[in-house]
Amino acid sequence: MNSLGIGLAAMALGIAGSAMISAGVNAAEFTFTATNTTSSKLTEIWVSEDKVDWGYFDIGSGIAPGSSANLVWDQSTNSENCAQWVMGVFADGSESEPAGFDFCEDGLELDF
Repeated sequence: MNSLGIGLAAMALGIAGSAMISAGVNAAEFTFTATNTTSSKLTEIWVSEDKVDWGYFDIGSGIAPGSSANLVWDQSTNSENCAQWVMGVFADGSESEPAGFDFCEDGLELDF
């Protein structure tokens, strides 16, 4: 696994309402909201700087249709570019098209 993959694999995850993450979030962390707008459970999120090397973003047991989760990047990824490509994988086997986002943007919301 390359350094991007290792860094992305080391990302931390927070789900809205989780006491552990709510207590640990500070202003130096990059956060975003992921919303599943489909009828299938979102089971994986993949992230890449170059659309070639992808890293897995752990979202636990997934995001149910119609639900949202607040996610937190691990501080070990702070040296990476803000511009990242993201795609989602769903329980029915489908994948979203990769889309580019600026993760340094405050209040970033991703709809899958």
